[in-house]
Amino acid sequence: MRASSGLWLSLPLEAVTFAVVDVETTGLDPSLGHRICEIAIVRGTLDGDVSTFRQYVNPERPVDPGARAVHRIPDEVLWSAPRFEEIAPVIRDWLDDAVIVGHNASFDLGFLAAEWRRLRWPPPPVYVIDTLTLARRWLRLPRYSLGSVARALNVSIRDAHRALEDAQATWEVLRSLVYLLGVRGAATLADLIRAQGGPMHWPSVTWDHLPSPLQEALRRGRRLWLRYLSPYQGLTERWVQPLDVSNGYLIAYCHLRGAQRTFRLDRILEMRLDDDASHLDHPRRWGQLDT
Repeated sequence: MRASSGLWLSLPLEAVTFAVVDVETTGLDPSLGHRICEIAIVRGTLDGDVSTFRQYVNPERPVDPGARAVHRIPDEVLWSAPRFEEIAPVIRDWLDDAVIVGHNASFDLGFLAAEWRRLRWPPPPVYVIDTLTLARRWLRLPRYSLGSVARALNVSIRDAHRALEDAQATWEVLRSLVYLLGVRGAATLADLIRAQGGPMHWPSVTWDHLPSPLQEALRRGRRLWLRYLSPYQGLTERWVQPLDVSNGYLIAYCHLRGAQRTFRLDRILEMRLDDDASHLDHPRRWGQLDT
């Protein structure tokens, strides 16, 4: 039975398979080209066996100083890690037939959705539970960070801001919240979704409003020539490999700079597709992150 099936809504909570997801990233906003650099999943039933998965990910771009100060993941660990596209089938299997859980789930799902778009995959059709939303609705606390909620529920975190440790803490927070809500009558997945105020959805984006050359480049992996007005360098011309478009920005591998770059759509003065699609220069695969 698929996790998106309506039959799941009537399942008792102890029979539901949950998959808690936590990601560490190169920055705060996937629409600006930031990527996942570590992912962890805790999967199981609340009263049964639990399995864990953790993987460093080569983000193919530098880590912002602010993000590095939070998760403290060294560059050399990421240089040798697999790219997201290499582990994506494994991650999809870990999420398959499970209800996805996160603390501030929209953050983690936003980064996963951006990776799915780069792979041209649809997001998995699953239900989502956000422990942050549940905590805000049912607990009275001065703050609702994962650490604050965990302390209020007597859940320990061994190493905050690392993916597996945060995912394990979120798992225990989920179990505690389910117990508290069970006292108030929440017994099924439908009850838990109502307790958080309704269903949550994966972030989605459509490319239908974009210029046709950009749509073609995104959908078919074509290279694109840009005349771009940079606020720092003035007028430039370059070939890029488009990866994604979000919130008014084009995220692309720039052949001029040899690295991933972000371009404001309203600063692109002209664009055209490569006439010879058989001679595309695909983005290089980083053995080392640019600094």
